[in-house]
Amino acid sequence: QLQASGGGLVRAGGSLRLSCAASGRTFSSYAMGWFRQAPGKEREFVAVITLSAAGSTRYADSVKGRFTISRDSSKNTVYLQMNSLKPEDTAVYYCAARLRFLTIGTMTTSAVYDYWGQGTQVTVSS
Repeated sequence: QLQASGGGLVRAGGSLRLSCAASGRTFSSYAMGWFRQAPGKEREFVAVITLSAAGSTRYADSVKGRFTISRDSSKNTVYLQMNSLKPEDTAVYYCAARLRFLTIGTMTTSAVYDYWGQGTQVTVSS
């Protein structure tokens, strides 16, 4: 349903672009988000975008100004452009889909998402 890709190893200050392709029921999601989980830590919110015409977005404070979430409706794909990467960005990144409406401020919690991708590893070396 959700296929994440684009992770890899990059030096601090570098960039990566993650992709999340939706299929099946996730094709008509209301919103899609990115979360990440570092070793020994809980999964944390990164960014979310609604798939409506407005395309509203919300970011975690830790990535604001460095990461950009976007969507390509023609490809049913959501992207996470990550710039100025830091070692603390190292984690497994997961994309998730929310099928029904919810205010964007409440979509920072993993529990509200209906589907999850398999995760892609991002490693930032110092």
